Amino acid sequence: MREQNINIHSLLIIRDGEVLLDAYFYPYDGTTVHDQASVTKSVMTTLIAIADEEGKLQLDQPMLAYFPERTIQNVDARKEKITVRHLASMSAGLECTSERDEETLNEMMASPDWIQFTLDRQVIWEPGTHFVYCSPGMHLLSAILQNATGMAGLEYARLNLFEPLGIRDVIWYTDPQGYNMGSADLYLHPHDMAKIGYLWLNKGQWDGKQIVSREWAEDSVKVQMVTGGDDDYGYGWWVPKDEPVAYSAIGRGGQRILVVPDWDLIVVTTGGGFDFDEIEPLLIPTIVDLDHELPANPAGMVQLEAALDTIAQPPAPLPVTPLPEMAREISSKNFTFDPNPLGVEKIRLEFNDSDEAITYLMFTEEEQMLLWPVGMDGVYRLSPGDNGFPLGLRGYWADEQTFVLEYDEIANNGNIILRMSFEGDRVVMEGQEAAHELSLNFEGVQEKP
Repeated sequence: MREQNINIHSLLIIRDGEVLLDAYFYPYDGTTVHDQASVTKSVMTTLIAIADEEGKLQLDQPMLAYFPERTIQNVDARKEKITVRHLASMSAGLECTSERDEETLNEMMASPDWIQFTLDRQVIWEPGTHFVYCSPGMHLLSAILQNATGMAGLEYARLNLFEPLGIRDVIWYTDPQGYNMGSADLYLHPHDMAKIGYLWLNKGQWDGKQIVSREWAEDSVKVQMVTGGDDDYGYGWWVPKDEPVAYSAIGRGGQRILVVPDWDLIVVTTGGGFDFDEIEPLLIPTIVDLDHELPANPAGMVQLEAALDTIAQPPAPLPVTPLPEMAREISSKNFTFDPNPLGVEKIRLEFNDSDEAITYLMFTEEEQMLLWPVGMDGVYRLSPGDNGFPLGLRGYWADEQTFVLEYDEIANNGNIILRMSFEGDRVVMEGQEAAHELSLNFEGVQEKP
């Protein structure tokens, strides 16, 4: 995986209740929690199921019953039929699209009240008849949970799911009204992700206690909605069509909890932008004989330990190529940008022929420019980022006019490659975020002295 430059951060394999492999790939070292992206949806539906079991809410009760104080637009007979269960199976029928990098989600996040935005959507399909991947619909579950229990999602999760499983180090972002994100932005350690998988492997039971009902643990990983894609959908879990029977909690960028009950197997991955299909061909050959123990292999263990140490280390520094004339021309000059998807307002680069450059960035929500070192030798220079987690930057000149900057948020699950093409007093910024569908293209101009 390292040799193929797969952007994986961690790989955890558990079989028969034993940790077989616990691997961390530079620059993620496993000491911090990691953004779960849409793995959050599997946790959100779990909390809804626990609240149903407690009698705090009802899965088959209409969605609108949990928002009596709100004035909701586009109410019709179909909207009145939407239940909590429909939201959990992505079959609510709300006008929602995952196309164009989850366009409806981005519209929701740009609105002042995310819950109101989603409740006001038109219903364009009969509830329960069409699968549409709809993160805003999942976010409604967080508000329903809080309105029904009187507890925020994180508070309820700590009491009823995380603490019983020994999960204590958690971050979970909220929307502008304070509801925990029902569809994303939960942060967990890889080992705590595995606990969720282990809970499902054991039909909702942990240390002899039923945390979530056996019925829900089984039904959530059965096909509730046919998607038309490679995997069908349960309640927050993806169910592949092939054998052996397996199911997954999946988040963008490579976050995954894979459970294969017949093999008593759990595979957990985190990443900064890769597909499981990239590593599956490397994992399958390692499954040799599920019925018999392999003979002891001390030499193999030494080799494995050496490999685990290698992947945790930064790559060897590359020779630093001489700077082009353009680097000297634009060094220490400010370039400003019109509004853009990245929120970059201003950038300044400083080069000095060493193995390290400096970038100054100002985002629209910041009051001052932020300074970060940039590795020019292929090795990240690490700085504090969001949540205090490491942020890595490295870069190189692709040609006489084009500087490539890699901005890696690592555990915060954001890896952006920016190509800056300079000509005269202008710069064209092209970018691609590894875990998103959309590419970026916007221009800036050099500030006048």
